Amino acid sequence: QVQLVESGGGLVQAGGSLRLSCVASGSIFSINAMGWYRQAPGKQRELVATISSGGNTNYADSVKGRFTISRDNAKNTVYLQMNSLKPEDTAVYACSVTLAPTFGSRRYWGQGTQVTVSS
Repeated sequence: QVQLVESGGGLVQAGGSLRLSCVASGSIFSINAMGWYRQAPGKQRELVATISSGGNTNYADSVKGRFTISRDNAKNTVYLQMNSLKPEDTAVYACSVTLAPTFGSRRYWGQGTQVTVSS
């Protein structure tokens, strides 16, 4: 089992920045990839960014050049630095981790944190 707790969401004006954090606890030794997803009202959940255990990153086209994902394995934490925020970035952002194949590649989700960008 892995537990995830996000923090760092809030209300920010367009053009501003926020940094999201997600701390993992439990069977952290089994974690492979970590990532952030978001879901806006009336829309499907979408991938924002992921980072592998080796540090390889992947971003949605809509956030490339503005968002940066990173992880601190010593702190069992994944971050999402969000710059140049736009109103369309408004959503609930959720952290997700995927376990290594040895552990069935199971995915866990955090509760999510609200990000609201005002115009």
